[in-house]
Amino acid sequence: MYVAHLSLTDFRSYASLELGLEPGVTAFVGPNGQGKTNLVEALGYVATQSSHRVANDAPLVRKGATRAIVRCAVHRDDRRALVELEINPGRANRARLNRSPVSRARDVVGLLRTVLFAPEDLALSKGDPSERRRFLDDLLVSRAPRFAGVRADYDRVLKQRGALLRTAAQARRGGRSVRRQESDTAFNAAGAGDVLSTLEVWDAHLARHGAELLRARLELIEALRPLVAGAYAALAPASAPATLAYRSTLSTGGDGDEGGSEGEFAGERGSFDTQTLSTDLGKTLEERLRERLLEVRSAELERGVTLVGPHRDDLLLGLGDLPARGYASHGESWSFALALRLAAYELLRADGGDPVLILDDVFAELDSQRRRRLAEFVAPAEQVLITAAVPDDVPRELIGARFDVAEGSVTRVR
Repeated sequence: MYVAHLSLTDFRSYASLELGLEPGVTAFVGPNGQGKTNLVEALGYVATQSSHRVANDAPLVRKGATRAIVRCAVHRDDRRALVELEINPGRANRARLNRSPVSRARDVVGLLRTVLFAPEDLALSKGDPSERRRFLDDLLVSRAPRFAGVRADYDRVLKQRGALLRTAAQARRGGRSVRRQESDTAFNAAGAGDVLSTLEVWDAHLARHGAELLRARLELIEALRPLVAGAYAALAPASAPATLAYRSTLSTGGDGDEGGSEGEFAGERGSFDTQTLSTDLGKTLEERLRERLLEVRSAELERGVTLVGPHRDDLLLGLGDLPARGYASHGESWSFALALRLAAYELLRADGGDPVLILDDVFAELDSQRRRRLAEFVAPAEQVLITAAVPDDVPRELIGARFDVAEGSVTRVR
């Protein structure tokens, strides 16, 4: 798989851009703030419909414009697809495939597959659980695009259920603001019985979609485990072995959303593996989620938040018997983040076809040993796109086509 052409309209700093690309290594070189990352961010957005830099779409649209358009021609095997995304902040995005509209923007997810390395990846090993959940779910969608729908359905149910819980919590606490009086009055008029019966309906939806997402995450971790261990050992051969485990609110009850104590790790409470994947005492994951929701209902009504579900789980990263978060050195943390990305790349390759590899200003963050080892890993890929502030940041193993980027202009120099 490779991208043959990228076209941008009002995306970030680019009013208009037409850029031809080819298989092999391509480097975009120029000082910071000139638009290098904008180029690879656009391709990452086509692949995942999210940015690795910002949480919402508004910053992706050039100042003064109302929308942005990204088009790319993707070659896979002997087929060619023209994918177009229209980014509309605050409104639904629209998509076209081979110039024909598709019913939903997410229907084009999976036509381009990328694995992106960036300085922000350090958050995978040092940051909050949300970063690791996103890593897992983005990889799920890359491998099986139908999971974009599963994620959307789960998020929709979570939002609706959360709104009901917040209203209930405000009514129970009293001291309501004038702004909330109308909704609180409606809640009181409906009665507690109606609220509980409505919660039961949302419980069923949350458990069904949550169980599907949880099962897929657990299966994914089993596939990643040996690949992460191997990549980490190559990047940091003197370090303790890298391990993965999963902490679920099926055991913790949701109170440990942002990582729990640093001493709690794989062998302790909340850790799941394939032995608990399908059943526990004869119960399915869906049944267990519904039971846990009932067990924490009082706390949820008091706090106004959903305490159980995949949205509060965590991927636990370990070095030997210790958690990486809080114990790993800076170099070890970088090696773990890189190992996760390399494992994702290997997994996607095994599914069929090399994904496009994007290395966004990552070599400047690495010491010489990790720089060399990463370059050796990625050099055989069908297409590698690199951004760098200076030419010397690009390892010799990855010398190929080069574009200089300055003041919004992208010029091929090699």
